[in-house]
Amino acid sequence: MSIRPDWWIRERAEQGMISPFVAEQVRSKEGVGSISYGLSSFGYDLRAAPEWRIFVNAFNTVVDPKHFDPRGLIEISGEVCVIPPNSFVLTRSVEYLRVPDTVMVVALGKSSYARCGIVANVTPLEPGWEGHVTLELSNTTPLPAKVYAGEGIVQLLFFEGERPEVTYKDRGGKYQGQTGITLPKL
Repeated sequence: MSIRPDWWIRERAEQGMISPFVAEQVRSKEGVGSISYGLSSFGYDLRAAPEWRIFVNAFNTVVDPKHFDPRGLIEISGEVCVIPPNSFVLTRSVEYLRVPDTVMVVALGKSSYARCGIVANVTPLEPGWEGHVTLELSNTTPLPAKVYAGEGIVQLLFFEGERPEVTYKDRGGKYQGQTGITLPKL
């Protein structure tokens, strides 16, 4: 299994793997500096959508992946989200992905955010999976931290190998075809 370069990512994106697709690394938006997004040498930088769900403790809910209580979240929309100190936010990618059956995708946090104490956790995108990527962002600092919609949030790395016997789509994975911010499911 090997990592795939820019030309391979571009070819697959033109076939529908990433939509919308930005075929170059963009470092400014409307003439203003931004956190880069788009195609890079060995990856693709996803953008955050302007949809956010911030964890709060207003109702003393317990975070339980088996019985998730959405009252522990507040929803906001906007070009900027301020993550409270030592807190957590969910967003989604602007891009919709259709992962080929021979590809595993790994997402890593961008250094501009990591250097500010913002950690991105995204589970691997399995062969055959498709949807908007739900992005999990933690503010590990004792200070409020900003994240920006429409700008780079995580970098995707694409690894190609042989087709597995059963893909995520074949087994009817519970997050297949997700749109918007998707909460935990059983």
